[in-house]
Amino acid sequence: MCSVLLAFISFASVGQGRRVQYDSQGANSLAQVSSEFSPLSAASTRSLTSSLTRGATVVAAAGGMAGVRKTTDAQFKVCVVGGAGGIGQPLSLFVASHALVKELSIVDLNISAVPVDGVAADLAHVEGPTKITSTALNLGEDKAIDKAGDALSGCNVVLVPAGMPRKPGQDRKDLMNVNADIAKGTLEACAKYCPDAVVGLIVNPVNSIVPAMAELYKKAGLDPLKIVGITTLDCVRSNKFVQEILGEPADVTVVGGHAGKTILPLLSQDVVASKIPAADIPALDERIQNAGTEVVQAKAGRGSATLSMAFAAARFLDAVLEGLSGKPTTECAYVQSSVVPSLPYFSSKVVFGKNGVEKVLPIGDITDHEKARLDELIPILKEEIDMGLEYAEANEFAK
Repeated sequence: MCSVLLAFISFASVGQGRRVQYDSQGANSLAQVSSEFSPLSAASTRSLTSSLTRGATVVAAAGGMAGVRKTTDAQFKVCVVGGAGGIGQPLSLFVASHALVKELSIVDLNISAVPVDGVAADLAHVEGPTKITSTALNLGEDKAIDKAGDALSGCNVVLVPAGMPRKPGQDRKDLMNVNADIAKGTLEACAKYCPDAVVGLIVNPVNSIVPAMAELYKKAGLDPLKIVGITTLDCVRSNKFVQEILGEPADVTVVGGHAGKTILPLLSQDVVASKIPAADIPALDERIQNAGTEVVQAKAGRGSATLSMAFAAARFLDAVLEGLSGKPTTECAYVQSSVVPSLPYFSSKVVFGKNGVEKVLPIGDITDHEKARLDELIPILKEEIDMGLEYAEANEFAK
């Protein structure tokens, strides 16, 4: 659940189907909420807490919808590059309805299935004070560094759900060259117009693209920790699958990378997930690793994970914005790291603060199974990181 991010939020009542209204003016603590609803994961509690404390009124019903009234806390500008796509549209809705966002700019190509100006016009009808703007780039003619200055200037966060999606049977390595060039076009514009913004990348293969772009930031004399790979979907999926098994919300930390065997859910560290019998862990671990392929195959070549990815990116954005607003917030993310000495980039818990990434946290205690999996993923992830480093070495930003 990502309640703080939605203009409409659903809560599942514990088999009672009751309609309950919660207003932060009359709510003293989350205990009033949890007494009516099933327990929330830490991430969900964080989101609900921030939503309530910003004066949102939540109307909850089993399977129902809730309206969120925007408050006067909006202070940040966010840009979604690729905002007219399958991930970009729902993500843009989440951004537009976030209580801390004062302006949303959307950038996409003129060949997008839905014109980006149309997406902006649609979002402009969502109630609340958020200003919505759009920028269309002509494919093969326009460069972001030349045309997206207004969209990016003043941004605090840039979210990039761009690039070619993975197709059935396609290796992530096949995506590297084309998507690295796409990401580079966006990041060189960010380097020029909003160098201090946190840039959240949803560009596959994330394991290679993030190192490539972070190293290019280094070349440009900028902070590589501004470049963050959004791996939150692995956490969201882990939580969902654990809840399917045990019937309780979980809050699973996922480390490593964001593809296949590099995805390592630390099920032992969550109070709920740790209840799963040891004999069942390998199968669940494997399902989490291959969850992306599960969606790609189900969509039969006509797309990959979009709605769940938008949901996860919205949760990531919430953590970043909470941090920027002065409330240090922890979320898993793939960044430059020394957590594993042989891997210069790694996904683990990260603390977001007023400057973006402020701390990269260690892995913590893990089981023998998780240690074996960590040993297994290190050479795989290293190879994928090296591919990104090679790209960065051979390229540089336009000026």
